[in-house]
Amino acid sequence: MPVNDSPNRPQQRDRKGDDRRTAGKLTVNRALGEGDGARARSLAALKRAREKEHRRMGGPREAQAKQIRDVVVPEAITVQELANRMAEKGADLVKALFKMGMPVTINATIDQDTAELLVTEFGHNITRVSDSDIDLAIETDADADETLQPRPPVVTIMGHVDHGKTSLLDALRGTDVVKGEAGGITQHIGAYQVTLKDKSKITFLDTPGHEAFTEMRARGANVTDIVVLVVAADDGLKPQTIEAISHTKAAGVPMIVAINKIDKPEANPQKVREALLQYEVVVEEMSGDVQDVEVSALKKTGLDELIEKIQLQAELLELRANPDRAAEGTVIEAKLDKGRGPVATILVNRGTLKVGDVFVVGAESGKVRAMTNDKGQQIKEAGPSMPVEVLGLSGVPRAGDPLSVVENEARAREVAEYRQSVITSKRTTSAPASLESMFSALKDKQAIEYPLVVKADTQGSVEAIVNSINKISTDDIKARVLHSGVGGITESDVTLAGASGAPIIGFNVRANAKAREIAERQKVALKYYDVIYDLIDEIRAGMAGELGPEAFETVVGRAEIREVFSAGKHGRAAGLLVVEGYIRKALKARITRDDVIIYNGEIASLRRFKDDVAEVRAGLECGVTFASHTDIKPGDFLETYEVELRERTL
Repeated sequence: MPVNDSPNRPQQRDRKGDDRRTAGKLTVNRALGEGDGARARSLAALKRAREKEHRRMGGPREAQAKQIRDVVVPEAITVQELANRMAEKGADLVKALFKMGMPVTINATIDQDTAELLVTEFGHNITRVSDSDIDLAIETDADADETLQPRPPVVTIMGHVDHGKTSLLDALRGTDVVKGEAGGITQHIGAYQVTLKDKSKITFLDTPGHEAFTEMRARGANVTDIVVLVVAADDGLKPQTIEAISHTKAAGVPMIVAINKIDKPEANPQKVREALLQYEVVVEEMSGDVQDVEVSALKKTGLDELIEKIQLQAELLELRANPDRAAEGTVIEAKLDKGRGPVATILVNRGTLKVGDVFVVGAESGKVRAMTNDKGQQIKEAGPSMPVEVLGLSGVPRAGDPLSVVENEARAREVAEYRQSVITSKRTTSAPASLESMFSALKDKQAIEYPLVVKADTQGSVEAIVNSINKISTDDIKARVLHSGVGGITESDVTLAGASGAPIIGFNVRANAKAREIAERQKVALKYYDVIYDLIDEIRAGMAGELGPEAFETVVGRAEIREVFSAGKHGRAAGLLVVEGYIRKALKARITRDDVIIYNGEIASLRRFKDDVAEVRAGLECGVTFASHTDIKPGDFLETYEVELRERTL
């Protein structure tokens, strides 16, 4: 039998092979694997088989030499991430931590010191990095002398509200900005570049003069080279003039005093010069070193002299910058434009900003999509000292934020995310509790909160409004800005305000149709303003109204209870001697025993010799019964008092 079997097997295989042309469809594998009808093995299977063969042939594997790695460890890292960087098993790390007495899971975050212990235990080298390494180093490297080229001076115009700063700037520019300003008050920093007859340029920044814009003025002083202090000849020095002087001194910037409105008959420029002396501003006429010019923005006199003095001062300062490098700049103003998205006015400090540059500005990143100059013309690049409006930001930056051009978008996003996380952690981390902080928190809770939602057209305005609102707060009532932002009033603003019963303050912005509809439905007050004075005054009045009128108490009369009688079934009557003032039935009354109030209410009846009377004067005796009060004893005192309600002011 076995002899017959053996030749049959190959026969069967042959038959199968012969049948292949007729058995269903012909695949590439079948066609190529001529005599082998079996399915071809995959590459992976062949590889596995080969490795198995190797292992069988080679016997037990010798242990591979351990690779020592340089492990980069940030300030906080998860166990899993650390294991990946060390090329070790996560479970081994967890085990090692357990042995150290730290029961953690693989997803737990450990600090840098613990990570260092693990890395050294597993025999690797550690490289510590700080989160702040992600941030851009603010480069203070000085450019080489040969690369520096002269740049136009940046001149900031400062002064008190209504002293004619914008009018003076208009006269210098030969255009008209002032007409479009609400109440004649500049509420934003305007940045303009003026080209003079000799083709040289001067960049002007126009800062607001109102007290609410302190921070904007301070910013203006920090980015500027020269300050022009405008003082009205007929009005003299005012609080914001003095504040501008101190900002200028703090920034260490030279000052030129422009005495404006000299065309007015009551103008007295000499008085202004003398008044400046008490703030240590000594003009040249008084043998000092501060230049002064008498100008009239209205009649356009003295302007050439002012420009000459600015140029002279700029020459002394030797202002130079390197235009051939990555641009750095400062945000002068930022806003959310309806059609264009976030827009920032940037003053380039050094380098040249070009369309297409990727940049980081504060906690926002972006790519320059388009740039426009102060005349509204599209430009491709902006050199040092040039103010431009930049489109293409991820969000609205804060005024005063530095702008830096970086190599690529990934780097820009990384830096912006890191800065955002720093801001968030500052906002959310609470200081360790101390008794003082607990008491002050309790005190804050006792104050009534006046919630508000603030929306304005630019970032600088938002800051100014929020700061002014916070200053109004008193111990009795505190203004709480639930949300402040740049741009029109949206549905989400209305929903937020509706949930907290807060009015929405719109400064130079309006609500869209959907937001108005929701506001009507939820009874949310939308208040629009275009002059900051009115806004602050109305909020102050609103807060005072929220507190309600203040009650003032005046004690009118005091009487001593000498005798107590029973009156009727359950009542008690008191026999009194009026000690001072008078006891009047119509007034509120209270009974005190040992200076503790035991009853506060009204007198039911007041009698003298069985007659009902309206009032009893000092030195006379009378009888009194009280509504719903019988606990009276001889020796108690009765006081009658008036309560006057007065409107509150903050």
